[in-house]
Amino acid sequence: MKVAVAMSGGIDSTVTALLLMEQGHDVTGITANMKTGIPRDKENPFVSEQHIEDARAIAEKFSFPHHVLDISEDFYHQVISPFCSEYLKGRTPNPCINCNPSIKFKSLIEHALHLGCDMLATGHYAGISKTDENRYFITRGKDPVKDQSYFLYRLSQDFLSKSIFPLGDFLKTEIREIARKYKLPVAEGPESQEICFIPDEDYARFITTMTGQTPPPGNIINTEGTVLGKHKGIHRYTIGQRRGLGVSADAPLYVIRIDADSNSIIAGYKEELNVNYCTVININHMKELSLDGLQVLIKTRSTQSPVPAKLKETGDEVKVIFDNQQQGISPGQAAVFYTKEGHLLGGGTIDKSG
Repeated sequence: MKVAVAMSGGIDSTVTALLLMEQGHDVTGITANMKTGIPRDKENPFVSEQHIEDARAIAEKFSFPHHVLDISEDFYHQVISPFCSEYLKGRTPNPCINCNPSIKFKSLIEHALHLGCDMLATGHYAGISKTDENRYFITRGKDPVKDQSYFLYRLSQDFLSKSIFPLGDFLKTEIREIARKYKLPVAEGPESQEICFIPDEDYARFITTMTGQTPPPGNIINTEGTVLGKHKGIHRYTIGQRRGLGVSADAPLYVIRIDADSNSIIAGYKEELNVNYCTVININHMKELSLDGLQVLIKTRSTQSPVPAKLKETGDEVKVIFDNQQQGISPGQAAVFYTKEGHLLGGGTIDKSG
């Protein structure tokens, strides 16, 4: 089979290509360029093109074709711009979840097919399976720490039918061993950063650079409206944050809500973060076409261990009723629903909680 591999120049995509070659597949590498098409006045100084050279060097070393696909203009308009906009509204978006269906898989699969490839392979730690009714769904990866199924919940049936994830049945330690076997310099490399286009993780600086806006200071208040201090711009804060508030109290204070309309940060004690439910919109159904009444395991953050909840689906919205109170539920983040076996049922965007 002829397989295109999405290559970043890192350990996971490199080993993905090598595993497929070991299995006898005809491999072609594709690397996405996310920089050159960004408007000149908003050129991202934080994104390097070094990954292109790294991927090209790997392809040359192991003698398979390599192509560069410029997706930067779409990437800016469909990922970077909405990311900044959401932060300026006091929400906490997850750009990887938006990028996968709208940019990465869409563009790379189209290009792979154009090159005559049958499938696209990526280095995600997740699996793909299929129901008896031939409905594709994501499964959690073998490595509980590296599992990336959460980021893939928005993939369509069409995309899943043309994708393979060779690393889903591996632990990261096993991938490093394979890299050592091939004497790859990336074998001992660091893990990739959380957001690829902000490698220094300075979100505030990035948002100011991209938008030309510096959100103004405002009040930090408690739930009764009493002013406790000043914040440095709402784009610097997320729900559940404790550090950086700069206000004193008889017990630690946390960000429990962000009110963009009044430019206020609402702070409170840890127990004030507790919520019983959240509502989820922009639903993507994966294994199941109906989520109503299901008892599931749910992740509301990529690093969270799944927690039990019951779903109530009404129209385009799902109400998630937690078995036990939860904290740190952030509007803009994803809520992803699983079976106890780790099968991905569907997911959506958290709209509000209470």
